[in-house]
Amino acid sequence: MTKKISIGISDFKELIEDNCYFVDKTLLIEEFIKVSAKIVLVARPRRFGKTLNMSMLKYFFEKSSIDNINLFQGLNIEKNKDIMELQSKYPVIFLSFKDEKHLSFDNLEMSLRGRMSDIYIEHRYCLDNPNLHTAQKEYYNRVINKESNIIELGESLGKLSKYLYDYYNEKVIILIDEYDVPIQAGYVNQYYNEVIFFMRNFLSAAFKDNIYLEKAMITGILRVAKESIFSGLNNLEISSLLNYNFNTQFGFTEKEIEIILKDYNITTNLQEVKDWYNGYIFGEETIYNPWSILNYVSKPSEGLKPYWVNTSSNDLVNLLLAKGGEDIKKDLEILVEDKNITRCIIDNIVMEDIRKSSDNLWSFLLFTGYLKAYDKERIGLKDYYKLKIPNLEIKSLYIDIIENWFNNSISKDKYNMMLNSLTKGDIKTFGKILKQFVLNSISYFDVGGYEGEKVYHAFILGLLVSLNDTHEVVSNRESGYGRYDVSIIPKDKTKLGLVIEFKKLDVDDTETLEETADSALKQIEEKQYCAEIVSRGINKIKELAIVFKGKEIYVKEG
Repeated sequence: MTKKISIGISDFKELIEDNCYFVDKTLLIEEFIKVSAKIVLVARPRRFGKTLNMSMLKYFFEKSSIDNINLFQGLNIEKNKDIMELQSKYPVIFLSFKDEKHLSFDNLEMSLRGRMSDIYIEHRYCLDNPNLHTAQKEYYNRVINKESNIIELGESLGKLSKYLYDYYNEKVIILIDEYDVPIQAGYVNQYYNEVIFFMRNFLSAAFKDNIYLEKAMITGILRVAKESIFSGLNNLEISSLLNYNFNTQFGFTEKEIEIILKDYNITTNLQEVKDWYNGYIFGEETIYNPWSILNYVSKPSEGLKPYWVNTSSNDLVNLLLAKGGEDIKKDLEILVEDKNITRCIIDNIVMEDIRKSSDNLWSFLLFTGYLKAYDKERIGLKDYYKLKIPNLEIKSLYIDIIENWFNNSISKDKYNMMLNSLTKGDIKTFGKILKQFVLNSISYFDVGGYEGEKVYHAFILGLLVSLNDTHEVVSNRESGYGRYDVSIIPKDKTKLGLVIEFKKLDVDDTETLEETADSALKQIEEKQYCAEIVSRGINKIKELAIVFKGKEIYVKEG
């Protein structure tokens, strides 16, 4: 009988005892022990099994009842007798920050007092240690009673490791899950500096020169820059999705999903599943999104559709892309066309610097799971990667974001009317609505004044996602004797094809909009930009010039 798939269970013991389907990742235990560094930071996108894996480590190592020994029977790690000797050997502190998303630092501080109180209560047997000093007992009880001040709260994780060592005479394993959730919340809600200051002290007290520490694993989505939070931790090793360590332990390999599909008698073409959920590359290993795979397998009758992108707010991604400059919009055009861009990747991100350069933004999107990277090239002291949208699920998110941009700048009905007028050759109506779109989109897209190129690239993005079913929208491709701006090629050869040339005038240019439009139309003719459309067997073609000047726009057909 096939085991049930239980979506959202992140407690290893519950998963095993309820006889749920489990993709065996227990060799993570062996890899964790064998890695040379005392502290390991594993950065992976959300919903890639980080919390479940940390829970598994907890149940394997912690000194507890004999019941947990049976949890690993029949699993891969059981074959390694040397590692099995370490089972139930160490006191373990397990702390998860995955729910620490707060609107203010005061709320975060209050929540962390409650969380540390729970952990101190879990290990309250430490109070039975006859060697515990009165002052230490008073401190312990202040943490339990949520009465610790901010300094004591910052020391609480490090002090608990000493109390556990003193009780067991055994060094401690510390597991911290999703450490960067409060950091991202602080960035979004404008208490970033406060949370960075606290987390630096909190982690430093637990890990820097801690003689009571045996080993530690920290997980999160981002590797936050070492100088901002991991200052002084010389015994820290980073494992991002660009590294080889732990590359098969978070997410599913292709072999694993083939087994899952077979176990549940799902005959869907593997290529369709790959198109929807594949595309991630962790240290050259192809990895599938486990959340989406398990959701699909649990209800295959609902078909292949987005699961992962719908599990969290994508407001930050939307904001960063919308406020990006012309180069961001241009790169997004290329990505939505299923092409790649080559960019420098920065793997130690300072959250407050994300908006300062496009490299920071693309690095953020890569490490959070919205892009994939491959074909690394070292240029000087920097690493450059080819970046691409990993799969149809993530592409659907980009399309939704782009469509929302247009809904915020012009009504959906008006936008559809504009595109319908364009593809049917009603240029007068198209031009009238386009002017309204440009006026509205200036305030929506622009941060530091009007940028005609930004509106232009936003418009092209809209064409790409909105006409995808009926037309091929191509930008900046060679045709005839030059490179046109945009070509709209109908899939039905009886329909109208269009070639569009865009021009931008500065406000102090003496040339008129009409003169510039005439020049653009002449360029289309002389450079034979229609050659590609003609080669497709399309006979009805319109040539269009669109000229921007400040907030003015002029549209003319040839």
